[in-house]
Amino acid sequence: MYKVCFIGVGSIGKRHIQNLDKIFREKGEKIQIDVCRSGKGKLLDKNIENVITDIYYSPEDLPGDYDVIFITNPTEHHLETLQQVNDKAKNFFVEKPLTSIRQLQKVYDIQETKGKVYYVACPLRYTKVIQYVKENIIKDNIYCVRCIYSSYLPEWRPGQDYKKTYSAHKDMGGGVAIDLIHEWDYIRYLFGSPKKVEKVIDKVSNLEIDSEDIAAYIGKFDDKVLELHLDYFGRVPIREMQIYTDEETIICDLIKSQICYLNSKEVLDLPEERNDFQEAELKKFFDIIEGKCENTNTLKDAYETLLLTQGVAE
Repeated sequence: MYKVCFIGVGSIGKRHIQNLDKIFREKGEKIQIDVCRSGKGKLLDKNIENVITDIYYSPEDLPGDYDVIFITNPTEHHLETLQQVNDKAKNFFVEKPLTSIRQLQKVYDIQETKGKVYYVACPLRYTKVIQYVKENIIKDNIYCVRCIYSSYLPEWRPGQDYKKTYSAHKDMGGGVAIDLIHEWDYIRYLFGSPKKVEKVIDKVSNLEIDSEDIAAYIGKFDDKVLELHLDYFGRVPIREMQIYTDEETIICDLIKSQICYLNSKEVLDLPEERNDFQEAELKKFFDIIEGKCENTNTLKDAYETLLLTQGVAE
């Protein structure tokens, strides 16, 4: 039986807990799930209350016998928390991003223990669209790739004042460049890292935030050019990758879960829900810690992706 603990039970922590409970129930296997949370006295969400065994209120109080610790607290505390609990588990799942830009230099202070798995979340890799591109398109003669994620920050979290969320504040780890790191992650997963990157990161809209609301990049590979656009102010959500080859223009729509070949007029529908790829990532993580496959997003990988968000190509 696996024994795991979640440090932080915000929206993503709750989602992972529910998915983990479902995965193990479907396998007919038991799992113990503990949580460590700062909100002493607050009620746990009823959707996860029944699957929690023990509750702690400080990482220092945790026993040292966990198979996995999930670090799902705010971005700004990821590295500090990992340092605090490095001797309390055999393996670690760190929610993306690895850290905030302000804390980036602290990556060098992390001492990875040999034999442990340190994995940083990268769920978009497990979408059907990205998997299709990985398996069927990246072998083509690609000249250019254009990626965009445009959405309206005030509508991200219904019922919450966007001005009070971490996304709105640079000192809390917010800002479109790091908040939308998924795009750089799947770009690296599919094509590797560019040799050179130029960037513009700025605040241009009338949103009441002190973090940047637009990031635009040009990346140069040996054989192709990349364009990436990220923003917080697009009133109609767009999340897609356009791939230009010698024979096709291919639109890979991550919102519609659809691949469109504009020249041949072929359309592939790849329907899925968010939980489908979130669950797929958790299953992959447990395959990694069981030695069934390679760790696909180590701390080093996640660090290199963070550098790209700042226009730094190593």
